[in-house]
Amino acid sequence: MKRNRILVIATRNKGKTAEIRDLLDAFPISIKNLDDFGPIPEVVEDGDTFDENAYKKASFTARVLGYPALSDDSGLVVTALDGAPGVHSARYAGPDASDAQRCSKLLGELEDQPDRSAAFECVISIAVPTGPALTYEGRCEGTIAHAPAGTNGFGYDPIFFYPPLDKTFAQLTMAEKSRVSHRGKALREVQDEFDKVLKWIDQQMPAPEIVGCQSPSQQG
Repeated sequence: MKRNRILVIATRNKGKTAEIRDLLDAFPISIKNLDDFGPIPEVVEDGDTFDENAYKKASFTARVLGYPALSDDSGLVVTALDGAPGVHSARYAGPDASDAQRCSKLLGELEDQPDRSAAFECVISIAVPTGPALTYEGRCEGTIAHAPAGTNGFGYDPIFFYPPLDKTFAQLTMAEKSRVSHRGKALREVQDEFDKVLKWIDQQMPAPEIVGCQSPSQQG
C-alpha cells in the first residue's frame, strides 16, 4: 500500500502513537510523531478549553514541520467544582504532583459534596500548515468514587467510577477502557471518517512547486 502522505502525531508518547497507528493502519498514510524530527519548541497549553489547546498543538506542529498534524487534549470535568480541574487536570495539584496526589486533592475538594457527577472529555484536532483544522470530540459520563480503586490506567482513573460496568477506569482492562473512554470515542470518530479526512488534507495541502532547470540561454 502506498503511504506517500504523512500525518504527524503531536506527541512523543510511544503508546499513544502506536494506538493511533494501529487505528489508521488500513489507510494510505504514514504516521510519525515528534521523535521522528529534530527538536522543536514546546507548545504552551494556555487555552481556556480542550478545543483551544488541541488546535494550538496541532496547528503549531503542522506549521513548524510542514505536514498535517493531529493532537488531542483531554481532562476531567467535575460538576460540583464548576468544571474543574478541566484544562488544568494534569497540573491540578501542582506541576510536579503525582497521579496519587492529584486524586487525593480532588477527593479532598469533594469531601462534603453530595453531587459527585463528572465526565472525562477529549478533543482531537487535525490541522494543516495553512491553519484550517478538523475537530472530533468524545465524552464519558461517570462519578467520582469516595476512594481510589484499581491499578490500571493513569491520572484520575482510580477515582473515576463508570456505572455501566460498575468499576473505576483503573479496574477496567485496556480493551474495556478503550471501548467506553472519551479518547477512545473521539479516536473512533476519526477512524470512521478518515477517508473524508484524507480528501480534506489533499484539498488543503499546498501543491509542491515544480522547479525546472533552465539553460543559460533561457535565463534572463
